[in-house]
Amino acid sequence: MSLTSDAAGPEPAPDSGPARPARVSGIDKIERRRVALAESALKTLGELGYARTSLREIANNSEFTHGVVHYYFRDKIDLIGYCVRHYKTKCAQRYDEVVETASSADELAVGFLAKLTQTLVEETPMHRLWYDLRAQSMFEEQLRDDVVAIDQLLEQMIWRILTRYADLVGGTPTVDAPTAYALIDGLFEQAVVGYAADPDRVPDLLADRVSQVLSKLIAA
Repeated sequence: MSLTSDAAGPEPAPDSGPARPARVSGIDKIERRRVALAESALKTLGELGYARTSLREIANNSEFTHGVVHYYFRDKIDLIGYCVRHYKTKCAQRYDEVVETASSADELAVGFLAKLTQTLVEETPMHRLWYDLRAQSMFEEQLRDDVVAIDQLLEQMIWRILTRYADLVGGTPTVDAPTAYALIDGLFEQAVVGYAADPDRVPDLLADRVSQVLSKLIAA
């Protein structure tokens, strides 16, 4: 082989045109379809609740057939658990921006209360479904793992808000994470129950009560 050919090095690869998009794995495709089914099912679930909803009822109120729904979810409990977990994950993430951008305790409190009352007003059926599911988990063992996971997710969300609030006021929480979650969640559940009877008054009551509790959970 000549020195000239050695110096030239390997020939450049031919231009293969625009890069092709990465392939979506079979697992990703399944998860995408499960998310689409969950999004479609949530409205029906929120309106009818746990006891009155079946896979066939969900299919009848969506673009999917009963066979498709049953293919991706083994039964009603599997679907409802997935739906509520999917919704509550998105719900918890809404507060991240408030925690990350607030520059004062007042700004954090106002942002948190605004999000809390907004979701109460706009998404009451979803919250009713969650509390229905949590109550049913005392009788349906198959629901318990999902309920525990969702409760932990929401507890962590409340704890992030409380610890950030404590940092901004230069204090420390007076309770642990489970206690803080129980207090805030108890007030929110009470508001969800009361909202149907008094929608004009309950959001303001919720904001006032959570505001009172929030300030008492921090020691200067």
